[in-house]
Amino acid sequence: MTAEHLDGNALAGPMAEIFAVDVTAATARCANCGLAGPIASLHVYGPEPGLVARCPSCGEVVLRLVRSLGAAWLDLRGAVSLRVSLPD
Repeated sequence: MTAEHLDGNALAGPMAEIFAVDVTAATARCANCGLAGPIASLHVYGPEPGLVARCPSCGEVVLRLVRSLGAAWLDLRGAVSLRVSLPD
């Protein structure tokens, strides 16, 4: 990838509209290469027409987030799993 990217912390605000927890601390596993790491470590491109987060290892798309008036679309097909820590 040659375009400038932000780190996954750029997803904190948009994802807070969907999830009740800080998703940037959640662990995602790339469906392509198997790398597991925090959402904050993903390479984020956007913002128009939406945010695209790529694996820092292989560059494959892990998630896509598009927001419009009154709706959000979240595509996680590039993640095998999303592990969110919850309080005990």
